Amino acid sequence: MRIVRKAVFVEPLLTLRNIHKWFERVHALNGVDMDIYPGEVVGLVGDNGAGKSTLVKILSGRLYPDKGEIFWEGEKVKISSVQDARRLGIETVHQEKGLVDCFSVARNIFLGREPEKKFGFLKIVDYMKMKEESQRVVDWLNLRIGPDQEVRFASGGEKQGVVVGRAMYFKARLVILDEPTRALSVMGVERVLGFTEALKSTGISCLFVTHSLRQIFRVMDRVVILDRGEKKVDVKKKEFRSVDELESKILEIIKGVQK
Repeated sequence: MRIVRKAVFVEPLLTLRNIHKWFERVHALNGVDMDIYPGEVVGLVGDNGAGKSTLVKILSGRLYPDKGEIFWEGEKVKISSVQDARRLGIETVHQEKGLVDCFSVARNIFLGREPEKKFGFLKIVDYMKMKEESQRVVDWLNLRIGPDQEVRFASGGEKQGVVVGRAMYFKARLVILDEPTRALSVMGVERVLGFTEALKSTGISCLFVTHSLRQIFRVMDRVVILDRGEKKVDVKKKEFRSVDELESKILEIIKGVQK
């Protein structure tokens, strides 16, 4: 007996359609379309001025598109604030890391979302829970820092780990890593790539923003390349045997678009 298997179509977690953004006469994003699927790592690559940071700010609720639509699991949404993004499950690890150096690891993980407990008629911050839960996060990510340690004494890679840990603890569905390896050592870069693999292993989608295609080739599933606000390339890594083959194909596509 012949068995016929039905194709399974996975719906995108996030869909962008015809996204535009102007800053006076500068057309920062020009009709960008993009999909991100559950558990997928997408590399967003481009030079300075390509539109990467503008797109990240739109997804994180810090900017609003002038034109276009955003869909979350097939449903049209508006992301008008950081709170809107977080309610959907979007967490952003910004270039500036979003940490308070003089605060402890625990306070930074729960920054703005501190757990509370009742004390008579009052509600106070539950510091013990913060410490215990933060210890679980740093242990899972294999960070060599404790929950009471001030973040200013952590390395660059460890600081990125604290922010990634925050996203994982609060059950993000999509984590945006905005140039997370900038100014990091070789070991720091390797640690961030490890964090990305940890996110993927738990089914969390990741948009990894970078200048370097080679740096993220190991962890990405797909690469999207922006140039002067337009999407030029959107290809799957599995179609290529090496980063050199992928780079050759990207150059071929870009030259074809420019003709």
